[in-house]
Amino acid sequence: MHSVPHISQGRGTRRATYHGRVTEPRKRVLLAKPRGYCAGVDRAVQTVEEALKLYGAPVYVRKQIVHNKHVVSTLEARGAIFVEENYEVPEGSTVVFSAHGVAPEVHEQARERKLKAIDATCPLVTKVHHEAKRFAAEDYDILLIGHEGHEEVIGTAGEAPAHIQLVDGPDDVDNVVVRDPAKVVWLSQTTLSVDETMETVARLKTRLPLLQSPPSDDICYATSNRQHVIKEIAPDCDVVIVVGSTNSSNSVRLVEVALGAGARAGHLVDYASEIQDEWLDGATTVGVSSGASVPDDLVMEVLAHLAERGFGEVTEYTTAEERLTFSLPQELRKDMKAAAAARAAS
Repeated sequence: MHSVPHISQGRGTRRATYHGRVTEPRKRVLLAKPRGYCAGVDRAVQTVEEALKLYGAPVYVRKQIVHNKHVVSTLEARGAIFVEENYEVPEGSTVVFSAHGVAPEVHEQARERKLKAIDATCPLVTKVHHEAKRFAAEDYDILLIGHEGHEEVIGTAGEAPAHIQLVDGPDDVDNVVVRDPAKVVWLSQTTLSVDETMETVARLKTRLPLLQSPPSDDICYATSNRQHVIKEIAPDCDVVIVVGSTNSSNSVRLVEVALGAGARAGHLVDYASEIQDEWLDGATTVGVSSGASVPDDLVMEVLAHLAERGFGEVTEYTTAEERLTFSLPQELRKDMKAAAAARAAS
């Protein structure tokens, strides 16, 4: 069994110390906060869990509900079946759309197959979709900053394919062609590196001085917060370990941000068992964080793993408190309410 950290409140940070076999007390861990689940991920995972309770297994999920190996395997064990496209879902079945969002044609495909579709798209991604539709209706050229092939980018681009062109980082700026330099706006994928996105925007504005910005920041609060705290602790870290999956854009960005901010080394792991002892050779300070789709028990396992190797002093470094929550998708809440009423009446 792993030991559990004792946590007491400090000024601005919380300190957690493992009471167990600590051979080198000078070794320490800086634990980033905020980390882990954001409101959109929490909502999406809850959506699948509640759908399984309400409708029974199987519940089909188009794409990974969130980009995390552990979350997906846990939901599979409960009866979720993950598919790539709607045609893999039997007609008339329930399908949940992932937190990353889908193009309008995916909703149309679901209607054609008479699927009961529950849309677990993160509301912050939905906001970008609405922006794309509005600017397209006003005949703007839309420069979507994001990573080619990412599900979120595919979904957003599908809202207005004739108006949107992808800009995949600063080096892609020279490929941009617009119809009217006075009628251009940029939008972005919600999980990008804040600094790299701003660099891309700066380069775009040197070419297109009249480029408009989105009405509010597209990069989500959780992505920004996790990158900010990593920047704060990275200069003091010999190595930073980020818990997250390789297909999670925001998790990959955290490693990049840590290295850019001064960490001597950075690694992405799904599980504590993937940590290699040689990463810790000569290290005295290890930074730990996790992507926005990672449950915190995986982080606790990493802390226990590090404690067993002498890193027993854990200081939680807090830069923001997150209190945002999102309600479950409307179609699911309606069915849950009806089921509750039926139970009460019986």
